[in-house]
Amino acid sequence: INCAFSTSRLTIAVVLVLPSFVSLQSIPESRPIMFRSSAIVKRGSSFAGAALRVNHTPRLAIPALRQFSTSLQMAQQTRAESDAFGEIPVAADRYWGAQTERSLSNFKINQPHDRMPPQVVRAFGILKGAAATVNMKFGLDAKVGEAIQQAAKEVAAGKLDDHFPLVVWQTGSGTQSNMNANEVISNRAIEILGGEMGSKKPVHPNDHVNMSASSNDTFPTAMHIAAVLEIEEELLPALRSLKDAMYKKQQAFDKIIKIGRTHLQDATPLTLGQEFSGYVTQLEYGILRVESALPRLRYLAQGGTAVGTGLNTFKGFAEDIATEVSKLTGHEFVTAPNKFEALAAHDAIVEAHGQLNTLASSLFKIAQDIRFLGSGPRCGLGELKLPENEPGSSIMPGKVNPTQCESLTMLCCQVFGNQAAVTFAGSQGNFELNVFKPVMIRNLLHSSRLLSDGMRSFEKNLIEGLEADEKRIEALLHESLMLVTCLNPVIGYDMASKVAKNAHKKGLTLKESAMELKALSEEDFDKTVRPELMLAPKEKK
Repeated sequence: INCAFSTSRLTIAVVLVLPSFVSLQSIPESRPIMFRSSAIVKRGSSFAGAALRVNHTPRLAIPALRQFSTSLQMAQQTRAESDAFGEIPVAADRYWGAQTERSLSNFKINQPHDRMPPQVVRAFGILKGAAATVNMKFGLDAKVGEAIQQAAKEVAAGKLDDHFPLVVWQTGSGTQSNMNANEVISNRAIEILGGEMGSKKPVHPNDHVNMSASSNDTFPTAMHIAAVLEIEEELLPALRSLKDAMYKKQQAFDKIIKIGRTHLQDATPLTLGQEFSGYVTQLEYGILRVESALPRLRYLAQGGTAVGTGLNTFKGFAEDIATEVSKLTGHEFVTAPNKFEALAAHDAIVEAHGQLNTLASSLFKIAQDIRFLGSGPRCGLGELKLPENEPGSSIMPGKVNPTQCESLTMLCCQVFGNQAAVTFAGSQGNFELNVFKPVMIRNLLHSSRLLSDGMRSFEKNLIEGLEADEKRIEALLHESLMLVTCLNPVIGYDMASKVAKNAHKKGLTLKESAMELKALSEEDFDKTVRPELMLAPKEKK
């Protein structure tokens, strides 16, 4: 323990295993104290971190220190948990049990950064609560079932997230995470009932929390619950909002005629509103595509147990689970019509991520277009004026960059990478079980959240403040040689081509070139070369 004292400050850094904590009883409560502490407490082969920041009034500072002292002492205490491999010590203040503790030691892979997504943890809470309700119909003791329901509700609400430390990189069936949920809910239910944590009495993680279930059907069910909730509550609202914001810009830009571009070269005119209508339609189709994947995600594997046969369940169990999950979430779910497919293949995840990948492709195109159209401010296209949100360079004063476009396109690249992993993982459903489940759901949720947050940021920080530079658009429009296209029906393609090439070679306007070549009269040129007449098909004569 290192202590630094001053008239107003005490700093304590706890670095190693502590046999006891410094006595705080002797510190006067009237002394003003700022207390900052960080601790790393070694427990066997695992580590736990603790941190406290307190800046209380003098009267409250010392009680806070004493409370933290108690917390540290508890963090050093352990209880014995057991599984088929025997006993193992687990931190007394953690709800998980033996299998989770072993997994912490066996899968030290990028901890804690690659922890199982919280959406999956909360889906487990929903599912275990629903299972307790259904299992009480099939013989589970009501007292035990209600305690499981209460504990599962806390998991679903995110109150016990700190008790789910396992990373994605574990068994491909997600067994460790399923047991993590079983153990946490079991011990929390035991605590609710006034029992001793770790005793497995009166609530057993396997016999009661995992009743009528296997990791093989439980984890894919949690995958689908998490996916549907994430897509319907986060992704689709963000996508619809961006589409609406883009539509407002389409309407605002409807009368602004600009030069079109194909192959990055000048083309015929269109309105800026027409250009944006393409973006709006891409987003509309994106909504339809994502929605089209949801019906297969609503299929729940629960009830298939180990290989899809439903061993150790009861008739009606699978259907009742889907009904209860629907009630708890407010989202529609049904039991999977074929449990063998639901366990061995995750085509629904591959399909859903494929739609996210397509959406990312659309967003990349939109962001790239807006970035190029806003290039400049003096030496680029400069047709759009992008909001200036922050300085853009550490060396070039006054530079502002299209950061929202860059952020969105980068995250789209990550989605493209996630798609490759999901596609390969989805192909690995060997015989009766796919064993790449955790990485598949992790990537789906990662992509969905990236796109959701990215679209919200893009809308708020770019689209809402986007403006057209009408003077620049007008100047570029009349500099283009591709207005010559409307002369094709009047003077023919070959002569129109000569007019354009002559103008480009000699630095003339189209009109000057046409007059020089005597392609048509000045009056006919003015009557024909009008950008506003080039925006739609002609009426039939």
